[in-house]
Amino acid sequence: MAILLLADHNNATLSDQTAKALTAAIKIASGTGSDVHVLVAGKRAKTAADAAAKLSGVSKVLLAESDDLANNLAEPLAALIVSLAGSYDTIISAATSVGKNVLPRVAALLDIAQISEITEVVSADTFRRPIYAGNAIQTVQSGEAKRSSPYVAASFSPASQGPLVAVEEVSTAALLPGFPHSCPTNYPHPTVRN
Repeated sequence: MAILLLADHNNATLSDQTAKALTAAIKIASGTGSDVHVLVAGKRAKTAADAAAKLSGVSKVLLAESDDLANNLAEPLAALIVSLAGSYDTIISAATSVGKNVLPRVAALLDIAQISEITEVVSADTFRRPIYAGNAIQTVQSGEAKRSSPYVAASFSPASQGPLVAVEEVSTAALLPGFPHSCPTNYPHPTVRN
């Protein structure tokens, strides 16, 4: 199976945190021979997807575009990831506000344990993470067939540029009302008052 990395972006540019989380994904993939796919979910996010396609170690970029994905809301992102999860044994992201918001929901919907705040990949199923406010390091081994984990990107160096890979558009049908795990969430547009 493959590894799915949720890209952190602002619909126009790819965050450097994604390249750092990719380094963790590559370490997991090297132990299993898995491919690493990057999911860029947003609205008019083709530029960010093209940037992800240039990162070394990525075998495919998945681009999902919808108005529901424009503001990185956790509910539609989680529904999309769950709809794609059947092809992946590991679902990861950088431990940013988006990753920390989305991946616990994905883990709950898939009924799997989440391993949070990973700072080191020991092997494909063994990780190190801080506990007790960072005063101790815990080694955790996952026996689950699927894993969901946000990685502390500062612990990893960014992946380098590599050969360009394909960007494939994926269905956003999981965001439609009535689809399992869909959630009618909207983003209130802020207004400035004087």
